[in-house]
Amino acid sequence: MDENKKEIVFREDDFVLIQKDKRVTDKKLDTKPTTFFKDALRRFRKNKASVAGGIIIGMLVLLTIFVPMLSNSNITIVSTPEAFLAPKLFKAGTGFWDGTRKYTRIVYDTVNEVPALSDKYSIESLKAAIVKIVVDEEPTRIDTANAYGQGGVVVLATDAALESKNAIMSSKAFNLDVNGDYKLDVVFSDEQGVSSSEIGEYAVYLKSGDEVIMLRDFSTDYSPLSVNLSKALADAGFDSLRAQVVFEVKSAASNFQYILIESAVISAAETAPNAEDIAGISITDATAFINVSDTGSLSYWSCTGRKGIHDSLIYYCDYTLDTYELVYGDADLVTYSATELNNWIDAGYCTYDYTVGPESFVKLTDDCPIDVVESQTVMGITKKLSSITGRGYRYEKLGYSKMPKFLFGTDASGFDIFKRAFAGLRTSLILGICTAAFTFTFGLIWGSISGYFGGSVDLWMERFCEILGGVPWLVVMTLCILHLGNNFSTFVLALCLTGWIGTAARTRTQFYRFKGREYVLASRTLGSSDVRLIFKHILPNSMGTIITASVLMITDTIYSEATLAYLNLGLQGLQSFGVMMSNNQQYLGVYPNLVIFPAVVMALLMISFNLFGNGLRDAFNPSLKGSE
Repeated sequence: MDENKKEIVFREDDFVLIQKDKRVTDKKLDTKPTTFFKDALRRFRKNKASVAGGIIIGMLVLLTIFVPMLSNSNITIVSTPEAFLAPKLFKAGTGFWDGTRKYTRIVYDTVNEVPALSDKYSIESLKAAIVKIVVDEEPTRIDTANAYGQGGVVVLATDAALESKNAIMSSKAFNLDVNGDYKLDVVFSDEQGVSSSEIGEYAVYLKSGDEVIMLRDFSTDYSPLSVNLSKALADAGFDSLRAQVVFEVKSAASNFQYILIESAVISAAETAPNAEDIAGISITDATAFINVSDTGSLSYWSCTGRKGIHDSLIYYCDYTLDTYELVYGDADLVTYSATELNNWIDAGYCTYDYTVGPESFVKLTDDCPIDVVESQTVMGITKKLSSITGRGYRYEKLGYSKMPKFLFGTDASGFDIFKRAFAGLRTSLILGICTAAFTFTFGLIWGSISGYFGGSVDLWMERFCEILGGVPWLVVMTLCILHLGNNFSTFVLALCLTGWIGTAARTRTQFYRFKGREYVLASRTLGSSDVRLIFKHILPNSMGTIITASVLMITDTIYSEATLAYLNLGLQGLQSFGVMMSNNQQYLGVYPNLVIFPAVVMALLMISFNLFGNGLRDAFNPSLKGSE
């Protein structure tokens, strides 16, 4: 036995266990082990703005699915009566989002006490729909004829086109006699400088053929003229005469000449056979006189000069109109026969007892065309019901069971903008998603191959991209539409032809950035294939930037479609967001809700996609793995 060797004996007491955990590490782990996608989701959740953007996108997508499906509003058949309804959410009169429109400086109809819109709506409908109206305390003076004006003075002036001839205005001829006590009373105005012209000399006379009876010879006397025509007739040696009252303004070389006639009243004794006809010739209201255009009217005066008006009085008003009450409110009174009423009763539409009267009417179903019976007519002998006069609601005639509300209002065709906006957005989103899916996939593959292999492969692939990318996108789109039509498939094809180039370029750049890293070289040294290197090591590290860009492709596609719509190259046969915006932009100044509401939806979508894309970029960035 070797003396140098020593025997070492181990006892259990020589060892003390100092690590009781299952895994032995230099430092205790603060976090639990996780996968790449779990870690990415955790980072995405911490980005509150991106989460909010994702929620908004989700809500908009749900609205694009369910709003067109659940809403029964019309977006296909033009309904002119329902055009340009205001957005409505609250009851009319609330003052905000209540279906009313405010109008300012609208001509006021002083006779019917409504805004001057009776040519489009009935007086009763307007009165029922007006929520508030404020009329100017003082009238406005105008120098043009207006159907709702009043008062003023008649302007008779010379005309340069008549080569310096006198201006003549003559009444319709009427019969005069010495016993009819015929009179003429004229009131003039001596206001200077009307229409930048000069007040001039004039004459007033009676004319019958070649006979002239002068009532006031040419002068500048603008005092009232009162003449007994019967006496003037007798003084001229006539017992009776059919004559005209004539005003004549003398022409002057320096400027146009005019006179101002406030009134010209021709009267006769009550016993005169033509007393009423004579009164019809008179000028009592200058505005009413100028507005007469019927040459057969007794009040028509022929004129060889310029006939106009000065200082006509017109009132303006500001008012608030309930557009829904105007379109869907009470219909005009309609008379129905007793037979029609009995048919409704037999069909179970309503009940009615004519012995009680209109208050006995009860509407049972929506099929009944009236809602209220205003009056009834009973035959005098038999005392049986002859007819009833009833009033219904216009919305029933338009196919609604109750008065509708349109959150965004209606457009020029009567389409519900809320439903149409989301129906169009659905089409645009589908177009964007289909285009983005293809361009992202193809661009990712193309860029990966080009960036990974490099060399001549990259050279030839990049030259192809440069040639294809050099063709303007708008030219490509236009050629596709011209040859294939502007349908959904054509749009997808045209957008995909060049849309993938951007993704390919970004992917190529990322591959050049990461393919020389140590972990890639180590994996290649260990025998990893090209496919494994691309999809396991390089591509995951590049996904952050690529995914952000791919998300924004959807919004870029929607913008592209909207741009084409403004060039009249939009989608045809489908509800499209871009086409709707293009059609409504002409009404922006008058009905801004037609563009503002869809534009808000579009802006909300774009902002949300940007926030969502930024969150995805940070979430899929491997360099941030494990960071807080």
